[in-house]
Amino acid sequence: MSLSYVLIQTLNGVQYGFLLFLVASGLTLVFGIMGVINLAHGAFYMVGAYLAWWFAAWTGSFVLALLIALPITVLLGLVIERCGIRYLYERDHLHQVLFTYGLILILNELQRLLFGNDVHGIQTPPMLAGALPIGEVQTYPIYRVFISVACIAVAGALYLVIQRTRLGMVIRAGSTHREMVSALGFDIGRLFMVVFGLGVALAAFAGMIAAPVSTVYPGMGEHILIISFVVVVIGGIGSIKGAFVGAMLVGIADTYGRVLLPAGAGVVVYAVMALVLLWRPQGLFGRAT
Repeated sequence: MSLSYVLIQTLNGVQYGFLLFLVASGLTLVFGIMGVINLAHGAFYMVGAYLAWWFAAWTGSFVLALLIALPITVLLGLVIERCGIRYLYERDHLHQVLFTYGLILILNELQRLLFGNDVHGIQTPPMLAGALPIGEVQTYPIYRVFISVACIAVAGALYLVIQRTRLGMVIRAGSTHREMVSALGFDIGRLFMVVFGLGVALAAFAGMIAAPVSTVYPGMGEHILIISFVVVVIGGIGSIKGAFVGAMLVGIADTYGRVLLPAGAGVVVYAVMALVLLWRPQGLFGRAT
């Protein structure tokens, strides 16, 4: 195994980890702050990918498709929170699971009615269609580098919002002292709507930028949802830092598992999760209860 090959696989693992972080960070925000188990989170990843494909085919521009599709998915998330999710905050997790599972079925059926069951692909933007040389004979697609850079930018913006703004301060306070935040005059309902919309935006954006390299197909949200839950469990529920570290571990473990152990690649990620939980049952950065 050459050094350039190892470098390429490491870059693939890191790029996959960044995508997982976008999805898992939205999932851990919604669950850690709002206390809602959102099984439909992966469906928003699928919705983002399909809207990016449809608008890219309609406008002929992938960038323009992103600019149109992202607000639409955020609006969809806000409507779902306003009309359904907000009635589940005081109910037990069983009601949340049943409602969000129903959302999966509804969104999947709408996808089939609107876009059919075919597999679709999005052409890589021409400015990002090249490749970077690695070693003497191997190359690495520029678009994959763009995915990593875009995810880093979003992760940095998320960190600044959560850690350095008044909104982030209220969000962090609301995750542990909900009644106190409400008593100070902040609208918890509006805060939760913002958090849910942010979670939807992160999942949808991940689906949009992943579409040119992973194709767009029915049910694509289910796999990413399961892996994202693994990331959240490894990192610790409610921890953005944990979501990042967990995503990197899962991304690299999954990539090298497929390379080194093709027959058992599906087990590697769950083995990593089991080892972490044996060491820290609350996850790497989760709060012990």
